[in-house]
Amino acid sequence: MIHIDYNSAILFLQIFCGLTFLIQLYYFLVPYSRLFKSNKRQNKLPENTNCPPLSVIIVTKDSASMLKENLPAILEQDYPEFEVIVVNDESAGEDEDILKILGSRYHHLYRTFIPKSARYVSRKKLGVAMGIKASKYDWIVVTEPYCKPESKDWLRSLSRNFVPGTDIVLGYCNYSYGKGIFAKRIIADMLMVSMRFLGKAIGGNPYMGIGRNMAYRKDIYLQHKGFYNQLTLSRGDDDLFINEISDNRNTKVCVDSNSIMRMPLPKYKKTWREDKIGYEVTGNHYKGMTRISNSLETWSAWLFNLSVIVALCIGILNKEWIITSCIFVAWLIRTITAMTVFCKTAKAMGEKVSAYLFIYDIMRPLYSLNLKIGYITRHKSDYMRK
Repeated sequence: MIHIDYNSAILFLQIFCGLTFLIQLYYFLVPYSRLFKSNKRQNKLPENTNCPPLSVIIVTKDSASMLKENLPAILEQDYPEFEVIVVNDESAGEDEDILKILGSRYHHLYRTFIPKSARYVSRKKLGVAMGIKASKYDWIVVTEPYCKPESKDWLRSLSRNFVPGTDIVLGYCNYSYGKGIFAKRIIADMLMVSMRFLGKAIGGNPYMGIGRNMAYRKDIYLQHKGFYNQLTLSRGDDDLFINEISDNRNTKVCVDSNSIMRMPLPKYKKTWREDKIGYEVTGNHYKGMTRISNSLETWSAWLFNLSVIVALCIGILNKEWIITSCIFVAWLIRTITAMTVFCKTAKAMGEKVSAYLFIYDIMRPLYSLNLKIGYITRHKSDYMRK
């Protein structure tokens, strides 16, 4: 029979609690705090005059209403020379009708389509590839038909980073404000995702991008043979592609207030969940230690809170007031630090979810577990190219 000494158990619990406490402090004080700090710094920069010509690429499929609402905001950007290429993926006639109407008003709007005969390749990747092939300029900006820039200077903000030595520019995108717990949850979640991947990119460790607001040189796309290494998956035209081509020298992050992109809240929870599970799939293909690093932070948060609860219960029951007080102070410091970084980032990026962030912070390990279970229980073919 194994005998566990009380003092040894308490010592182990204190050490475990201390380690997870330090891990949490590191992530919030270093990588996660970079987003709001960079936003503050970039907002002070003078107006950008470095405006090389660029091509905006959008792949659409049955998105007529979104094109009608969002495309003019892109076409009317305050930018000297750019083109917008919309690639139609077998949409119904409404998409083409909207594009024809807009094309008569905006002469820098061009459209093409994915042939119906195209098979055995991701339609989205093929659409982006066709848009790049049709483009005239070296810099490619990619976004989605459901996305809308908050400012007429969106392209001007991105292009500030189009300098020698830079091949990739990553931007920020989140959902538009909405009422209800679910809306606040997914906005907070997207904020957390951005704090993570943009914060690491700012620190010289880029590992992904999201194809709603990012740019890259056509040359680097061609050098890596486009999406050749991601052809087996139906997804990966954004995060896996950036994971492959980015390094600590060729990637910049644009997060000033004029560079923010917005998208509508999903009509159904299932739509959002499917998208999140899709990123779980592609995340398994990231190079390096990214997955381990991200999981370490998420689960250290849960294990820290669990160890705090156990330590407090033991301390109170055994009247160990010094230990109890130290554990409680550690929890308080970690929580205040996390909420300060969360709230400062939310304010900087225009997110009105500060009141919900405490609940989200407690629940996010469970949210992550739920998504991983959803991924594990899926059939592999669900995410392979069709």
